[in-house]
Amino acid sequence: MSIDWNAFTPGPALAGGVLIGVAAGMLALLNGRIAGISGIVGGLLEPAKGGEVAWRVAFVLGLVGSPLVWMVFAAVPTPQIDAGPGVSIAAGLLVGVGTRYASGCTSGHAVCGLSRLSLRSLAATLIFMGAGFATVFVMRHLLGAP
Repeated sequence: MSIDWNAFTPGPALAGGVLIGVAAGMLALLNGRIAGISGIVGGLLEPAKGGEVAWRVAFVLGLVGSPLVWMVFAAVPTPQIDAGPGVSIAAGLLVGVGTRYASGCTSGHAVCGLSRLSLRSLAATLIFMGAGFATVFVMRHLLGAP
């Protein structure tokens, strides 16, 4: 995957970040929950407590449905993924395992945990960002992958 820096639009990127922050804040203030995607989806896969399924389903439907609504108003860019299905599946499984070990994902730790000044979230964010940087460096500069 490559980024076309000439097509980068800071305004919409800022608006998207604000919307993510507002949504995470509203979920915390109005529902007392952290907007960590792995925890929300994981809660759907476990036996549910009373009242836990509805808000989780609504949240996931919002994540899936919002791009569909956006397509009504604007063209959606076509992503270019340079990895095959096997690599993509392996990467997804590794991310899933990592979120279990870290007790959360980027949305839970980086967006919600850092805003709550959680030291555990700071450590998790530094580790997964560092691992991402190291992986890109090794893949692009040492192994010569695109």
